[in-house]
Amino acid sequence: MHQLFVTSLLVCLCLMEHCHGNSSLGNSLNDLHTRFGVSLYRTLTETENNSNLIMSPASISLCLGLLQLGARGNTLAQLEGTLGYDVNDARVRDVLSQPQGDLGNSSDGVRLQLANALFVQSGVKLLPEFTQHALEWGNSSLLSVNFSNSNHTQLHQLARYQNKAEDQLQIRQDTLQSGGLQEEVPMLPHMALVSTVVFHGAWQKQFHFSETQNLPFILTDGSTVKVPMMYQSTEVNFGQFGLLSEQPYTVLELPYLDHSLRLLVALPSDRKTPLSQLESQLTARAVGLWDTGLRRTKMDIFCPRFKMESRFNLKPVLQYLGVSDVFSPSAADFRGISDGERLFVSEAFHEARIEVTEDGTKAGSATAMVLLKRSRSAVFKADRPFLFILRQISTGSLLFIGRVLNPAEMH
Repeated sequence: MHQLFVTSLLVCLCLMEHCHGNSSLGNSLNDLHTRFGVSLYRTLTETENNSNLIMSPASISLCLGLLQLGARGNTLAQLEGTLGYDVNDARVRDVLSQPQGDLGNSSDGVRLQLANALFVQSGVKLLPEFTQHALEWGNSSLLSVNFSNSNHTQLHQLARYQNKAEDQLQIRQDTLQSGGLQEEVPMLPHMALVSTVVFHGAWQKQFHFSETQNLPFILTDGSTVKVPMMYQSTEVNFGQFGLLSEQPYTVLELPYLDHSLRLLVALPSDRKTPLSQLESQLTARAVGLWDTGLRRTKMDIFCPRFKMESRFNLKPVLQYLGVSDVFSPSAADFRGISDGERLFVSEAFHEARIEVTEDGTKAGSATAMVLLKRSRSAVFKADRPFLFILRQISTGSLLFIGRVLNPAEMH
């Protein structure tokens, strides 16, 4: 079983009209989401180049979509240019909101919940139209909060809101405070936009603790570290990709119990090729080809048990991708949220957590060494840095993307 706990946090201070709709619907919207997710990931790898990484493009796009509902003018144009669509178009909004409502209803060992909470500074009057659309967007809630309260008692509401979905998923008060909610612009009203994603999934075929053994994992610098390496022999979807001018890489699919979601693990075919070369080849088109390029294969699979957490500032990432006006007090235009306030986004943060184990429970004592039987099956051995993507099978939606450079590190 595999557990993911992801929280995306956009902390907004001070927000401040209209734009044309986008005709991209259905599969085109999912392609745009994939392009956005890959762009986010590649941008982050340039700054987070020496660490494990986990992020949720689906969660971040939900946050930006909620902002888009109230954005106007050039602010809306920048958001539309980055996401590729405008959620103010009712047709687009209908297409995007439908899957979000269905994800939480998964059964058979898989549960995925998406939720948004918009915490608004007390006294800020929201436009009725924005309030209506926001409450219909991604299972959102609107809550009033006094950010000037030095005790931050209202922030406990935020934690309790998230705990309703999963008591292990929390937004930390120090994350909110690190954004300078009080210090940077103490005279302006505040808004905090919180998007949460909770996923619990049971593997279609579980790994067994009895077959996990401590094996070496080769780090980026060539050194090794012993990690618990899970093992199973089974039929999976597997493929090799790469153009003639590029280094080839392999992709393995591990499906979940109800066949609605799948984890894709990719690593360079050549053991001497660094993961950075694979990351440089990663594009939305390449990810799309994985759907048709995988073939059913009997394999011996080795995958490390790992757990990590990522927390980073989204502000420079979004600015690099073209979303800059939202962070400017003079340029931000959020008249669609409140026409009586000059609101803008002060900070943007993302927090994500992932845990991958044999059956989803936390490991106890060290696993005893097990001598595995050799077979004639092909071998997929993730004993060096690799990339992973969690996708929804029916839509192709890119829910999570990340990489493992060192499974032994706990972030």
